[in-house]
Amino acid sequence: MKAKQKLLVFGASGHAKVVIDIVERQGEFEIVGLLDDDLDRRGEQFYGYPVLGSRAELPALYSAQLRHALVAIGDNAGRAAVAAHLAQQGWRFASAIHPSASIGRGVEIGPGSVIMAACVVNADTYLGAQVIVNTGATLDHDCRIEDAVHIAPGCHLCGGVSVGSGSLLGVGAAVIPSVRIGKNAIVGAGSTVIHDVADHAKVSGSPAKPPG
Repeated sequence: MKAKQKLLVFGASGHAKVVIDIVERQGEFEIVGLLDDDLDRRGEQFYGYPVLGSRAELPALYSAQLRHALVAIGDNAGRAAVAAHLAQQGWRFASAIHPSASIGRGVEIGPGSVIMAACVVNADTYLGAQVIVNTGATLDHDCRIEDAVHIAPGCHLCGGVSVGSGSLLGVGAAVIPSVRIGKNAIVGAGSTVIHDVADHAKVSGSPAKPPG
């Protein structure tokens, strides 16, 4: 039986609980502990694993036996920043895919991405690095999701949708085919997107539109 690779999880929050659960269910990695930049967490037990300290501990932890990490931070900017810091120090990124997720033919999943329970990612969809596809979300064929995007629980993206880096799609949002959502955009919960969304825009409603 092949030995499991060791894994460091960065983040000790509710989101991290879900990530830990997925990693345990996958059975490919052995979690050795967590890091969190809240210095008061050092020495605590979190979901059965020790909090080993903050990012200051990274150089001491990196070794031939421990070089894989997974950033368990829900906030897009925070997750991207920590991932960049880890990458600069040579860490490799694991991805976490819940066993109940349906992953279609030709799907590409970037390093550090997390696909949660009951998700569907259909044929020839591309997910960049550090993407979160949250519980029960569906992405149909030929979608393109760039780095550090968070697709919240219950979102539904039709075929050919593209989402720029750093964007957030709120709970239950729906996007019709071939729409482009720009970089660092926010789509409000329950919105229906029927037109392209510009970079840095905030839209909500059905149909989704900017405030005012």
